[in-house]
Amino acid sequence: MLHFSRLSTIAIIATCLLSFIFASPNFFSRETVDSWPTWMPRKQIPPGLDLQGGAHLLLAMDSNQLRNDWLQGLRDDARRVLINDAKIAASVTIQGNSVVVRPTKPEQGEVALRELRKLQQQIGNPLLGTSATDIDVTRAEDGRIVIQPTPAGATQRSANAASAAIETINRRINQLGTAESTVVRQGQDRILVQYPGLKDVSQLKALIKETARLTFHEVHQTLTAEDAQQGRAPAGWRVYPSDEPGEAPILLRETPVVKGEQLVDSQPGFDSQTNQPIITFRFDQTGSRLFGRFTQANVGRPFAIVLDGKVLSAPVIQTAILGGTGQISGNFTVDSANRLAVQLRSGALPVDMTIVEERTVGPSLGSDSIEAGRFAGLVGAVATLIMTITAYGTFGIFAVIGLIVNALMIVGLMSGIGITLTLPGIAGLVLTIGMAVDANVLIYERIREELRAGKTAISAIEAGFKRATVTIIDSQLTTLAAALLMFWLGSGPIRGFAVTLSIGIFTSIFSAVFVTRFLIALWLRSQRARPQKIAVPI
Repeated sequence: MLHFSRLSTIAIIATCLLSFIFASPNFFSRETVDSWPTWMPRKQIPPGLDLQGGAHLLLAMDSNQLRNDWLQGLRDDARRVLINDAKIAASVTIQGNSVVVRPTKPEQGEVALRELRKLQQQIGNPLLGTSATDIDVTRAEDGRIVIQPTPAGATQRSANAASAAIETINRRINQLGTAESTVVRQGQDRILVQYPGLKDVSQLKALIKETARLTFHEVHQTLTAEDAQQGRAPAGWRVYPSDEPGEAPILLRETPVVKGEQLVDSQPGFDSQTNQPIITFRFDQTGSRLFGRFTQANVGRPFAIVLDGKVLSAPVIQTAILGGTGQISGNFTVDSANRLAVQLRSGALPVDMTIVEERTVGPSLGSDSIEAGRFAGLVGAVATLIMTITAYGTFGIFAVIGLIVNALMIVGLMSGIGITLTLPGIAGLVLTIGMAVDANVLIYERIREELRAGKTAISAIEAGFKRATVTIIDSQLTTLAAALLMFWLGSGPIRGFAVTLSIGIFTSIFSAVFVTRFLIALWLRSQRARPQKIAVPI
């Protein structure tokens, strides 16, 4: 246990040096760190919202829009399954909270019902007794087939939309150059966004409020929007307003040719002829194929680019666009083009968001409380060091050095990964240091037991480390399991505490089992003769 190979020695020393290097930026001001050479680490642990304040937004999802989008999707799926695949003529309409299908030939009702039931999807877990379907497909006495979302399906749909919205908002916020923001779900249809250090929320609101749902639609060749509004729009077509004030609306096919989800990139730019801000885009392989096929078959005809239900432009297809790239022109400014490019690149929100609560918050602890916390932490650390040295003498000094290495490793890892420091995170850090002391106490007390049993100093140290290490790892694994559960089930500050605690578990084992043992081995080698007694008071 006290023998270290050359490779092990190099690994332990290198780990300690790297921990000091990555932790060092946190002990200097931001201005000083920025003046360092480019090859040196510059990341500091960013303080969270409770330590430095920032922006606080509470968003609410539009449940009605979510339900309407689902019904429209069910209507389109029903048309595809019946009319395109099964070749069954039928009228498919949305009535209230249901999709109603009326087969043209009543004798095809049973076949249509069987085909439509293929749209049902199982949700839940049969083993837990929570299995259900997302929709109900029933046939009425008059021959109508009714497709209606179930409560379980609606709940899952809302949860999926919230998860997708959180992911999209995170991607958009990260474009601002921060990784410290908090985006978590609250309740069934609300999302909390917290952005530390931001005092003006206007840029944040502009970035995350808009849905940015981009679609490309076919324009009706014979009917105008006025004709459709005076009479009745054909099935599958709808009038879309223009984004430009004063421009006439356009009659478009409801089902888009290509969706914004098939975009893989969008960048702001300038038109080479007019020098006006534009947005260039690029489709994925599927989008490129669909867009190329449509433009190839509709040369000389217009098609519409729609953003959030409004027509941005309706250019005429001059030639087939087979490369999967294009550009969007409109009444853009440089800022709006940049913002829209970020939104399109990050993906569309699954549903519209409404800001129900907005405020700029200051540090919840306050500068006086933060300073008092630092002082209390310093006093506690000094007291721990004094008690450890008093209780274990020379071996206490080795334990103190191990604790310092442990703290530097935690700070270095948090800086390198970019973990935000919050009040719960500080609590996790303090708890980790206490657990590291615990590990040293277990080892030293085991050594004392071996000495009392009459073993020599070397044998007692060997046995103490060997037998206590198993106990330390077992105890830390149970703590790690609790931390992983907190990270999985918790959110926000709870996750911050769990992350800090998890990192501290591994650094505690390293500092207690490897660093302290390495220092003791060096100390033993420095002795001219094998010591019969060691500085661990019995």
